[in-house]
Amino acid sequence: MIDSDIAELYGVTTKRQNQQVTRNKSRFPSHFMFQLTVGEKEEVVANCNHLDRLKYSSVNPRVFTEHGIMMLASVLKSSQAINMSIKIIEIFIAMREVLLTQSDLVLKLQEIQEKVTSHDEQISLIFEYIKQVESYKEQDFDQKNRKRIGYNKK
Repeated sequence: MIDSDIAELYGVTTKRQNQQVTRNKSRFPSHFMFQLTVGEKEEVVANCNHLDRLKYSSVNPRVFTEHGIMMLASVLKSSQAINMSIKIIEIFIAMREVLLTQSDLVLKLQEIQEKVTSHDEQISLIFEYIKQVESYKEQDFDQKNRKRIGYNKK
């Protein structure tokens, strides 16, 4: 989540929040929090209407993972920050469960696709055998119905 969104949820200013992060830098390793590049910031602003105010900001925003959000709540120590961090973590957990469910569906679809591909190959083989049988029947029919030459016994 973007720092300004978290600050709004926690009831503090972005400036105050970023001060606390700077003072407690050791609590926020790169997998808890990172700063967007200029290109990433432009992409986020283009895709998220509520972040238009960042377009003219000279500072690239910080982005927090679910672990960073928990750490931020412990640094800010306000009751609103603690309550909101719990709710945010619950949302992250729900999102993770949805993603896991979707990945299970993707795996099942891949299994079905493999089976269908296998069945397609087997069906093609069956049709090839049918064509061979028809070819043999035509040859046999042609042999039986051809005009006989030579001595005919009656």
